[in-house]
Amino acid sequence: MAISASQRRGNWAEQRALRLLRGTGWQLLARQWHCRWGELDLLLHKPQRLLLVEVKSRGRRGVDGWGLASFTPRKRVRLSRAFDCWLAAHPHYQHCSLELVLALVPQPPAKEPVRWIRCWG
Repeated sequence: MAISASQRRGNWAEQRALRLLRGTGWQLLARQWHCRWGELDLLLHKPQRLLLVEVKSRGRRGVDGWGLASFTPRKRVRLSRAFDCWLAAHPHYQHCSLELVLALVPQPPAKEPVRWIRCWG
């Protein structure tokens, strides 16, 4: 099955965010993890902590602010349900605190840095 241009851009953005986070000591637990409720883009771990990263990427800053507007309340509910599903399959992480971060990743040729927006946790 061929990968679309949109999927390639999304994969590139996730990889960029992942490289930055690994550089600060985070370890990847899951990438593009799916269940019936949705997908977890990136889920990372440090001792006693989990970081759930929703990655949004655009080629230019539009009316949705690099993808910020697409992070709707409905999307947040789906993300929360997907995480609950992941956690049920990995109960040994239940003791960890959780933080949700939105990573706004500009696509080339944009020169802006990744914007990290803490949503909760």
